[in-house]
Amino acid sequence: DEVTVKIGAKDISLTTARSSGAGGQNVNKVESAVDLVHIPTGIRIFCQQERSQLKNKEIAMQLLRAKLYDQQLQEQQAELYKQRKDQVGTGSRSEKIRTYNWKDGRCSDHRLTKNFPLSSFLSGDIDSIIQECIFKDQQALLAEMAEEESIAI
Repeated sequence: DEVTVKIGAKDISLTTARSSGAGGQNVNKVESAVDLVHIPTGIRIFCQQERSQLKNKEIAMQLLRAKLYDQQLQEQQAELYKQRKDQVGTGSRSEKIRTYNWKDGRCSDHRLTKNFPLSSFLSGDIDSIIQECIFKDQQALLAEMAEEESIAI
C-alpha cells in the first residue's frame, strides 16, 4: 500500500525570523530563517541552513513531508501488524476451533458452540458446518451494519 502525504496550505503556519550564527550584517537585517508548524500534528521545523528564505522554506517543506511520511507509514504498519496479530491470535489452548470427541462420536465447533456427528465429519460431509459458519458470519455482519446505522442516526 502506498502512503500519500497531503499538506494543505491551511494546515501550515509559516513565520520568518532572523538567522543566527556567522553571516555578518546580512544576519542582522534579513529574515531568512523559516519556522514551519504543521497545525494538525504539531510538528515544528525551524530551518536556517541557507542564506535565502525561499531555499529555507523549500528545505523545511521537504523535512515536513518526510516526517509526515514516516508518521503515516508507521501508523499504517501498526494497523497492518494489529490486523495480522488479530488473525493469528496467541496460539493458546483456549483458542481452539474444534474438539473431536471419539468416545461420544461428536465434533464440537467452539466458534459455533454446536456439536456435529463425527462420522459424517470424518467422511467429508462438512456442508453443515460450512453453512453454520456462513450463517454466523452473516449475522455478525448484519449486527455490525445495524450498529453503524444506529450510530449514524
